[in-house]
Amino acid sequence: MGKVVIVIILVVVALIVIPQAIYTVDVTQQAVLVQMGKYKRTIKEPGLRWKIPFIQSVVRFDKRVLTSDTAPGDYITMDKKRLHVDHVSRWRIVDPLQFYKSVRNEEGGLARLQPIVFSEMRDELASHNFSDIISLRREEIMEVVATRAREKLQAFGIELVDVRIKRADLPAEVQQSVFARMRAERERIAKEYRAEGEEEAFKIRAAADKDKTIILAEAYEESQKLKGEGDAEAIKIYAEAFEQAPEFYNFLRSLEAYENFLVGETTLVLGSDSELFKYLDSPQPEE
Repeated sequence: MGKVVIVIILVVVALIVIPQAIYTVDVTQQAVLVQMGKYKRTIKEPGLRWKIPFIQSVVRFDKRVLTSDTAPGDYITMDKKRLHVDHVSRWRIVDPLQFYKSVRNEEGGLARLQPIVFSEMRDELASHNFSDIISLRREEIMEVVATRAREKLQAFGIELVDVRIKRADLPAEVQQSVFARMRAERERIAKEYRAEGEEEAFKIRAAADKDKTIILAEAYEESQKLKGEGDAEAIKIYAEAFEQAPEFYNFLRSLEAYENFLVGETTLVLGSDSELFKYLDSPQPEE
């Protein structure tokens, strides 16, 4: 009976002691082994390990990249504009012992990290204009902030990976006035573009009218030239025909005259000896 009791006691002791003597470190973790409040060693490799029960304790830290998404804050730029910035910081614990001695845990680490990043952002944003912060230069500015904050955070065993601005806006109370100024500026630019367009259109229309006038004048000149050449050619033909048969030519011209004025109910009073009726008389027999 006594042996059974001893066995039971040993089993109970083993069940209590063994969990206190064995610990594991996950692949995403790193740990500090502490004995009676004094540092013993740092464990960065994952696996199963032993420690002295009730005397030694294990403090685990995440070795992955952590994210600090703080509440948005207000900053003053160099051109005295208030900027509402929402930023995020990424960091990791690189020296577990220094981290444990200085801040103890992740909550303590955030309590150190956030004020330092906020202070560096305030100083850096105060040295740039609003337009620079919201433009492509934002990456350069945030790199400067991260570099300065990184140097200060090394004392706590923290490596600051980067700082990024998620959103940068003007405070709500001044957004409407800024938008109104932006709208007025865009309207002014639009009016300038319209005026330039109308001026260019006037120039194009004037040039087109000028070209039209020149083309019509040249066409008229060419038509008159061709008409003159045609009339000259016609006169030449008429002259040649007249030389070949003057009497016949006179006869044709008379017929054309008759056709032109003897139309409808035209009444003419002419002498019987008028040359106009020369070819209307009865033909005289040849002698």
